[in-house]
Parts: sequence; C-alpha cells; structure tokens
Amino acid sequence: MSAPIEAWSTDEGATRATDAFRDAFGTEPAGVWAAPGRVNLIGEHTDYNGGLCLPVALEHRTYVAFAPWGDDQDDEHDDGQVALASRQEDGTWSAPLASVRPGAVDGWPAYAAGVAWALGEAGHRVGGFRAAVDSCVPYGAGLSSSAAIESAFGLALADTFDLGLSSSDEGRLVLVDACIRAENEVAGASTGGMDQSAALLAHAGTALLLDTRDGTRRGIPFDLAGHGLVLLVVDTRAPHRLVDGQYGRRRATCEAAAAALGVASLREVDPAGLDDALACLDDATLPDGEVVPADVVRARVRHVVTEIERVQDFVGLLEAGRVREVGPLMAASHASLRDDYEVSCPELDVAVEAAVGAGAIGARMTGGGFGGSAIALVDRERLDEVAAAVVAAFGGHGWREPGLLTVVGGGAGERVAP
Repeated sequence: MSAPIEAWSTDEGATRATDAFRDAFGTEPAGVWAAPGRVNLIGEHTDYNGGLCLPVALEHRTYVAFAPWGDDQDDEHDDGQVALASRQEDGTWSAPLASVRPGAVDGWPAYAAGVAWALGEAGHRVGGFRAAVDSCVPYGAGLSSSAAIESAFGLALADTFDLGLSSSDEGRLVLVDACIRAENEVAGASTGGMDQSAALLAHAGTALLLDTRDGTRRGIPFDLAGHGLVLLVVDTRAPHRLVDGQYGRRRATCEAAAAALGVASLREVDPAGLDDALACLDDATLPDGEVVPADVVRARVRHVVTEIERVQDFVGLLEAGRVREVGPLMAASHASLRDDYEVSCPELDVAVEAAVGAGAIGARMTGGGFGGSAIALVDRERLDEVAAAVVAAFGGHGWREPGLLTVVGGGAGERVAP
C-alpha cells in the first residue's frame, strides 16, 4: 500500500513555486501565494440551490509564484501581457490580458487568467503578469484543485495590484465572487461558491458552515484529534470531469424545479412538505431543450432538500461534541447522491463500502462526483486497517490503487513568501 499523499510545508511549497518561476521566466517572482483545496464533510450539490454545506480546508495547497510585467521584459511585450507556467502541465501559456474572456481560454489557464478578467469586470484595475504554479492538491480528485488555483491567483492579484481585498473577510468575499465568475464563465464549469469560500475564508481547526442563501458563514468545531479520530480521503483516481455537461444539467434541473414550485431556490422547500412539493413536479425542459422526466426531477429535488436537512443535523452533532454519531448521516448522504442525484460511480461506492466494512464510523463520496474522492471518518488506531481494506477492494476489482490522504483542517489562502 502506498504512503498517504503528504501536504508540503509552506517553505517547501514556496520553494517549489519559486523554482518553477525561475525555470519558466529566468528571473525572480515578486512573491508567492498559496490557497488550499477542500473536502466537504456534508452538503453536496446544495451550494447552487441556496443551501448549506460544511467544507474543511486541506493542508494540501496550490502555490503561485507571481510578478507583474516589469522593466526586464522584452519590448514586444507590454504590461497587458499574461504568461503562465505550471509544474503539472507542459509548456507556457501566453496571451494579452485583454483577450481573456468567456470562451477564449482553454484548459487550466482559464482558472488563473479568468480571475484577472473577473476582477477587471468588477471594476478593479489589474495589469499583465507572469506566474508559475506548483501544487500538492491532487488533480481530478474532487478536492477542488481548480478553486485552489483561482484563490491563490486572486490573492496574488489583489496584493500585487494593491486592490486591498486580502486583509479582511469583506475583501475576500469580493475575491470569492471573482473566482466563481472565472470558473463559471471563463472555464465553463457551472459550480457554486462552496469551494472558493473554503479556500479564502476557512480557519484551521474548524469546518466552515456556509449558508449560500444569504452568504453567512460560521466556524464549527472540528477537533478530530481530541476525539481520537482522523478523516481519511480516498482519491479513487476515477475520471472526474465537471465541464462535460453532467454538473450543468443537474444545476439546470434544480433551477427548473424551483421555478415550477414558485420559489427562488430549493432551499425554500420545507422538508415537512417535501412529498407535497414533489407531487407538483412534472417533466422539466432545460434551456438547451433537453426534457428531464418527472421522476428524475423529483429525485434531484429530494436529494437537495434532504441533504440540507442532513447538514443541519451534522452541525448539531459537532456542536454537541457528538462527532462519533455522524455515521448514519454520512451513509444517508452517500445513498442520496448515488440513487437520487446519480453522481456516484462504482469506485466511490466500493471505497465507501470497504471503509465502513473495515470499521469506519461513516463514509461518503465528497465533491461534485462523477469520479473524485470519498471520505471516511475513522478511529486513529484503525486508520491503517481501513486504508488497507479500501486498497484491497480496489485491487479485487482490477482498478489502480487509490490515492490516500488524511485531513486535520487547514486555514485559508495567504501570501507565503517573501
């Protein structure tokens, strides 16, 4: 069994990004910024429905070495040029900043340069820049490597161009909005705001309860060590893609259902009246003309409404110090995502079943689904046993060995060097 994927120390991450910058551009960066990936404890596909979610920031971070265009640049370039390099991708991407807009940038640069575009659209003046990225957030694992990139770039842009947005939660909320626009409009991934909020607003040792209806948030105690527990993340390494239309269809279906029910979002549906609300729903026609059958619409709505209620119950247990009692809520969440929302996959189901079978307190898929990661809440002394069981189960199906990492709960993005 492979060793768990370790988070880099701040010094190591800053050094790696700085080295990548030197290799790509032959000069020194002005600074290095970092932002974390996230794992969501519960509350999946609720963020774009006005609901509740409960993410925790990872210790695993994306590091961005960054500098504005300066006097050392060739005359052919002006201060409106952008150049990007990444240790995780081949080559260097370059384009005028003025050319960055929805539909004009492909691949990972859309998540980075898209934040500059979004800040400009919001009235903030930013110039050209060079940046190099290195990351220990696993790609394609459902741990929001994309929001980690966006958030690190948002912080770098805010500090470099003196936007005054990184030193307060109010300013960081502006960055959250810019990162969401970059992902939705430039990268074309129709996601909600949970991931960016976790990356920019989280605090170590707590989970972030995010109410996406009114934007309020508060820290919820998440002291696993004090309870002798650890959160095991299982990266299934199954393909994880959110821009192939599946995520967008789920979101459009929920929006159509809310409109049919005459509510602003599915958050307004009272769980006590869920059955009556479901009975009112018929086939839904999405903006692209696709017709979603009534039974599918009802299943999607049932997941969202019950998942929001599960978040509330989960938070109540954490606040009461009863973290060991959350297992049934995790099980119900996974079953709902698998059966009603249909975003699980065989690898996620096997990871959950194997972890629980080996003694995990609870387990569920996490993130957008369609691949990605599962989480398991485990007694610390049983961690190796549970991890080995998951790896063995994957081997029994002939799948590649999953990636494993453990979570304590990190803090928000920040400048890390110099």
